[in-house]
Amino acid sequence: MMMKMMMMIIMTMMMIMMIIVDDDCCGDDMMIIMIMTMMTTTMTMTMMMMMMMMMMMVMMIMLMMMIMIVMMMMMMMMMMMMMMMMMMMMMMMMMMMMMMMTTTTTMMMMMMISFRLSPSNARVEAASSKRHYLSALKPAPLF
Repeated sequence: MMMKMMMMIIMTMMMIMMIIVDDDCCGDDMMIIMIMTMMTTTMTMTMMMMMMMMMMMVMMIMLMMMIMIVMMMMMMMMMMMMMMMMMMMMMMMMMMMMMMMTTTTTMMMMMMISFRLSPSNARVEAASSKRHYLSALKPAPLF
């Protein structure tokens, strides 16, 4: 019975070593293996299995957390960069639009007002709109 237990423990240890060595993104593999061996010597099989499971879970969670934190940092950096770029672009666009629009909007407004309030005669309307368009910044009579 004792031999069987020992064999089982050794087999499990081999399996864990294989797993840990295979998955080489963690640095503390040797320490974990030592802890596992200590557990095997001190505790019974079931207890060791439970502890191993717990350890593996904790390790996995820690790794995941680390990776997530790193990813979040990267993402935040990227987002900040993107936001800065976007803000710059938006500011540039806004400036350009303002420069462009200040002149055109006045013309448009004049044209719209002339179109709305002019008498319903196409010739008069066209003439008034043209006049408004040409003298956009002068206060033109609406009627």
